[in-house]
Amino acid sequence: MLLLLRLLRLRLAGIRLQSPRQLAAGIEGRRGWSGQGQGRIEMGSGAWIEQGVLLHAYGGAIRIGPNAFLGPYTVIYGHGGVEIGADCLIAMHCRILSSNHTVPPFGTEIRSQPDVLRPTKIGRDVWLGAGVTVLGGVTIGDGCIVGAGAVVTKSLPPGSIAHGTPATVHGHRAGSPSC
Repeated sequence: MLLLLRLLRLRLAGIRLQSPRQLAAGIEGRRGWSGQGQGRIEMGSGAWIEQGVLLHAYGGAIRIGPNAFLGPYTVIYGHGGVEIGADCLIAMHCRILSSNHTVPPFGTEIRSQPDVLRPTKIGRDVWLGAGVTVLGGVTIGDGCIVGAGAVVTKSLPPGSIAHGTPATVHGHRAGSPSC
């Protein structure tokens, strides 16, 4: 019954969900508006969304593939567009961004400047460890593993194993195209 109530609340907020497996308490989805219109948030079937997840499109788009898992207190900002592939495992407290602030000259307020939209794509079967931050404009290839606490500032090829701040590739999954 609680799952149905949470599902209804998110659908009334305009979020497209296809048969989720789990919608925990405290999930917040906001589509927002931008110059291009109202934002979109879509979740594929079998998605598992844990407690406290924030999905804020800010007029952009967030697309979560089938059977993806979003761990507790994950935050996704979709200004510039975020795509998360099927079968991904996004651990607790991850942050996925798709924009950056304009850096104006000193003396001009940063907050008064427009965002720079930077689409972010996470391929299928990706594992982001606890507390990973993915910055805007990054593509994480299919089958990557990113270690806990990493900050991903550059794109990662398929099958990479990366960790650190900034995240660097330290190996590849056996059989990956990057071997």
